[in-house]
Amino acid sequence: MYSANGTPETDLQAADYFPLVKRIAHHLIVKLPASVEIDDLIQVGTLGLLEAIGNFNSNHGAQFETYAAQRIRGAMLDELRQLDWLPRSARKAMRDIEAAIHKLEHKLGRPPSEQEIAETMLMPLGNYQQMLQEARGHQLLHYEDFYGSAEASDDFFDRHLADNQSNPLEKIQDAGFRRQLVDAIQLLPEREKLMMGLYYEEELNLREIGEVLGVSESRVCQLHSQAIARLRSQLKDWV
Repeated sequence: MYSANGTPETDLQAADYFPLVKRIAHHLIVKLPASVEIDDLIQVGTLGLLEAIGNFNSNHGAQFETYAAQRIRGAMLDELRQLDWLPRSARKAMRDIEAAIHKLEHKLGRPPSEQEIAETMLMPLGNYQQMLQEARGHQLLHYEDFYGSAEASDDFFDRHLADNQSNPLEKIQDAGFRRQLVDAIQLLPEREKLMMGLYYEEELNLREIGEVLGVSESRVCQLHSQAIARLRSQLKDWV
């Protein structure tokens, strides 16, 4: 179908919802390593949008924007899975950060500062902050990370492929886990707590959060990585 001026309606609808593609891409990029380009996410997301336009059936009762957002995000995640963007070396680096935080929390009885974490890891503050920056995208919750040690070179599923006794979904949904997560968020330093609220509740992107906090986008990435490391350290105690 075409509009009154001869433009295909699919193109018009795609143009109307292209900002949605960009918004989802900018919101997702904070969880991804620096090697992932925002333009690549937008390109893949646009294909997801076009697929959503072609497949949407209003008779199902869903709002198109809700449906399109799911297809756009799904297209981006499918592409990332194919890229195998989660190297074990980077995951181990994140576990090293978590181990240092965990050790200091028990020693100090409070959330450690960046300088204290860097000193415990025997590196300059700048190197630690760069490590946080490079850890972007490796903060997602991996079931095996709860069981692997910081020194282990293998992963939980590599060592227990035949183990089907535990159900990761039940653990994530468990009310005790949720309570522990809420408690862990409350223990975050105020700046990191604010950053997490702006990102996960207000759904601001890196640039917008940086403007609120008065810092650069890269600094927001560092704060996000560090906040997630603190949360994962707290959740290890729950397990």
